[in-house]
Amino acid sequence: MIYLDNSATTKPCQAAVDAITDALTNCWGNPSSLYGFGIEAAHQLRSARSKVAAALGAEIDRVFFTSGGTEADNWAIMGTVKRLGKRGKHIITTAVEHHAILNTTKYLESQGFEVTYLQPDNLGRITLDALKTALRKDTVLVSVMMVNNESGAVMPIAQMAKLTHRVCPDAIFHTDAVQGFLKIPFQAKTLGADLISISSHKVHGPKGVGALYISPRLKSFPPLIYGGGQENGYRSGTEGTPAIFGFAAACAECAATLKEDIRTEAELLTYALQKLESMGGVVVNGAHEAPHILNLSIPGVPTQNTINILQDAGICVSAGSACAKGHRSHVMTAMHLSPEIIDSSFRVSLCRDNTQADMEDLLKGIQAVLDWKNR
Repeated sequence: MIYLDNSATTKPCQAAVDAITDALTNCWGNPSSLYGFGIEAAHQLRSARSKVAAALGAEIDRVFFTSGGTEADNWAIMGTVKRLGKRGKHIITTAVEHHAILNTTKYLESQGFEVTYLQPDNLGRITLDALKTALRKDTVLVSVMMVNNESGAVMPIAQMAKLTHRVCPDAIFHTDAVQGFLKIPFQAKTLGADLISISSHKVHGPKGVGALYISPRLKSFPPLIYGGGQENGYRSGTEGTPAIFGFAAACAECAATLKEDIRTEAELLTYALQKLESMGGVVVNGAHEAPHILNLSIPGVPTQNTINILQDAGICVSAGSACAKGHRSHVMTAMHLSPEIIDSSFRVSLCRDNTQADMEDLLKGIQAVLDWKNR
């Protein structure tokens, strides 16, 4: 199998598998216990938090574990409106966000909030000028994803956060960095975002765990879950240490090779793009600025047909976001691409494990799709 759907999920690395196995068989104590076995689990938990924080470029005490990116996004938005809702009812996000954001803001609209959805250009990018125009005195939250999971567009998050804080000093800036974390370089301490969502299974860790970074600028933030006071009182409940330890191991491994991985993935995508240009019949969609995401269309061939042909060749690609199965892409619709392009689009997404041979096989598979179209 040639796996090219890494924006949906990634294969857990061996370091993550080993850490999970050790947590399940050896270090399985409750970190809240006061005897030695539990205290050792608490030490391991702090070590894991340190590894994730280091990979994120964050202060260790500002990283709080969640069940994944969707939970982190929900906490960021709902926590912000709980904290600042009395100051204003205006939220800014984009039309190309993950549904973890869009469905939450849709709910808030039903509760009396006004939401401005910034529109992308035809490559999927959101501009600083668009954000500047939308900011208002009653804006309490700006949420802009770091990397779009379909177009590969990279948003100017640092500049957006700075602009937001300058124009609306009390507003909170959040970024969904699920597709950016350990894919493009950034440091939470210097990025300027107040809240940053990340996910484990996008970076070769297990599913079911992620984290929310809460900047020291927010001296207080509403808890997500009340209970026994775990996660410094922000998210109570016994920590899922096997998943957390696996997440931390994956972060440490990926952070150590980040620059090399970025270079390799970018080179592979560039090679594929060069070859595709000479093939003809394939349209490239979106900015593809991130090193790991490439969106393509073969007009006249429905997406499912392309996926089936590639699957028969042992190649896994995606119809778009794995979380929006069965629906026309809201991202590509917002980019004002034609129905023919949208309905024939598919996404290729790489990881550190992919090779030149994978790209060669992908190109052969795409040629098979073109041959099927022209038969």
